[in-house]
Amino acid sequence: MARIELSAVRKSFDGTEILKGVDLRIEDGEFISLVGPSGCGKSTLLRVIAGLEPQSAGEVRIDGVAADAIRPSARNLAMVFQSYALYPHLSAFDNIAVPLRMRRLSAVERLPFVGALLPSRRRKERGIREDVAKVAEQLEIAHLLGRKPAQLSGGQRQRIAVGRAIVRQPVAFLFDEPLSNLDAKLRVHMRAELAQLHRRLNATFVYVTHDQAEAMTMSSRIAVMIGGELVQVGTPTDIYDNPRDIRVAEFVGSRKINILPGRIREDGRIEALGVALRFASAASAGPCRIGVRPERIELGSGPFSGHVVHAENMGSEAFLHLAVNGSDVRVVARIDDPRRLPSIATQVSFGFAMDAVRAFNADGKRIEVEFEHTERVRERAIV
Repeated sequence: MARIELSAVRKSFDGTEILKGVDLRIEDGEFISLVGPSGCGKSTLLRVIAGLEPQSAGEVRIDGVAADAIRPSARNLAMVFQSYALYPHLSAFDNIAVPLRMRRLSAVERLPFVGALLPSRRRKERGIREDVAKVAEQLEIAHLLGRKPAQLSGGQRQRIAVGRAIVRQPVAFLFDEPLSNLDAKLRVHMRAELAQLHRRLNATFVYVTHDQAEAMTMSSRIAVMIGGELVQVGTPTDIYDNPRDIRVAEFVGSRKINILPGRIREDGRIEALGVALRFASAASAGPCRIGVRPERIELGSGPFSGHVVHAENMGSEAFLHLAVNGSDVRVVARIDDPRRLPSIATQVSFGFAMDAVRAFNADGKRIEVEFEHTERVRERAIV
């Protein structure tokens, strides 16, 4: 296991800055996901950690030791790629054994005919077979070891790639979108398997994905990257409930957060769509934005109204799309019982509890507000 520290890491390609001073501390044994939209720099950051890309500035430390001058093979990090990078002409067994043979066998022992005759080669091969068998049993792929990659399903190839990483006994595992080539059903299954594998190995996992559902369901912490910057780091619950930036609020969530245009009045009171809400801010007067998650929209009462323009029946739940009257704003509300779905064009009133609100200034940063409970007890909070 290893602790990985990134200090002011920058990376540029042809004058374009991809990583803009990333600072991140990855704790020993944790599962952290680097998540963000395509092109945000998360895969580049992973390659910098692995040593496959030299950073333009900054420092990478592994277990307190500067790794910038250490070549990738000597960093003892195992990387699992999106394409799995399996050798098509080798069996699953031989694919898993590749890193062990490269590490344990000499150049002469690796020769195809001469090496096979050496007693030292035969002795080392017995140890390699034992280690591969242990990993195969752990991943439940022992029955697949004789097959070539073309004879395996996507999920089976993914397990072989993970097995090849595990057999090296690295200090940390680096995953670069390993599930993106799988179908939706298998992707959900493999998410659970990877999370269970992390608990069994108790190893450091650094996982890159653009799928925020993967990050939310597997990680102990999430690092949200946008535009080459590390915008927020926290637990899945903290990232979802307390986004510090409107970009994080909009990216995280299986249904995008509703954003209503607002304004901070001169007296500090905050309005949304022209309706004065029961909270205020000490921030400067001017435009602001109000965020409310779909599950916190309360239908049937409230100061806002709109008509139904679309309904999504998901079986166990439904999502109602409303066009807010008098504006071009669209609001999505979650309904727990799809049998209560109103028909298209139906007029619906709605509102939300004050603790459901997340307020952002014109620059997209969270603002501190003072809100009033229904019991008329006032307290300071970030909402």
